[in-house]
Amino acid sequence: MESPTTLRDAVLWFAEFEHCRQFMLELRWPDGKVACPYCGAEKLTWLPKARVWKCYAGHERPTFSLKTGTIFEDSPIPLEKWLCAAWMLICCKNGISSYEIHRGLGVTQKTAWFMLHRIRLAARERGFNKLGGAGSEIEGDETLVGGKVQNMHRGSKRLARANTDGNWGKTVVLGLLEREGRVRAAVAPSRKKHHVRPNVLENIEPGSKLYTDEHASYEGMRGTFEHEFVNHAVAYVQGRVHTNGLENFWSLLKRTLKGTYVSVDPAHLQAYVDEQVFRFNNREMTDAERFTSVMKQIVGRRLTYNELTGKTESGREMCP
Repeated sequence: MESPTTLRDAVLWFAEFEHCRQFMLELRWPDGKVACPYCGAEKLTWLPKARVWKCYAGHERPTFSLKTGTIFEDSPIPLEKWLCAAWMLICCKNGISSYEIHRGLGVTQKTAWFMLHRIRLAARERGFNKLGGAGSEIEGDETLVGGKVQNMHRGSKRLARANTDGNWGKTVVLGLLEREGRVRAAVAPSRKKHHVRPNVLENIEPGSKLYTDEHASYEGMRGTFEHEFVNHAVAYVQGRVHTNGLENFWSLLKRTLKGTYVSVDPAHLQAYVDEQVFRFNNREMTDAERFTSVMKQIVGRRLTYNELTGKTESGREMCP
């Protein structure tokens, strides 16, 4: 598949619709046989002026475009802008704000924000393979996302200090990192055992070596894992036992949240976490490879504005 390798090349290459069309054709129908996303029929006619195909199978929706059945569906924004926005988000290490997309592509900030969330949905990991296995080393840790208590207004500071769950009014993110491998992170209601333990059991293969800090929520793991912990009041590293790899991921995540996105609503935090997880897990790829890997996941995923803003159910996956 022919595709650009740098941002400059991407802007120039995708400025022409024919290049976007060829890219999407090879992406969606690599065998060269375009099929109707509604019925699977291959008896079609390309209408170049309208930029759609017409299906002759006799169903209620006779026409479809390159966007149909993808995260781009029902968007009036042309592919020339969509693909450039996707490149910038996927390949920028610290993310890119909706205001920058707004200024750079000539769309409204509200539209740019919606576009970026749809691209994040495509970047979300598909499938599920547990981390680790016999002999593998897994780091477990949690972090709090939110403003510093000393910077809060007096009323918010009082509420944060009165909070009994130990979160200080912030949002909890649980993380697991396979050494020299992948990371997995999820927003959770608290750092208590009944939230931490299921997350560990669901994401790590039994028999793995689990390294954590002395947090009490990790107690009782030794029956399933080779659990060792380091007391941070004494030391941060004890031989192979430490969580420094996961601390590195937290620093990357918070640099993105504080430096680029500045203020993230807890309701949308998981999408921003998924974005950083994708970039971290695919850090060895080139920009072009990372971009193409996300574009291969755009089919069958749909997110409407009402879903994004909580007026209906959240983003979902559909059959292609």
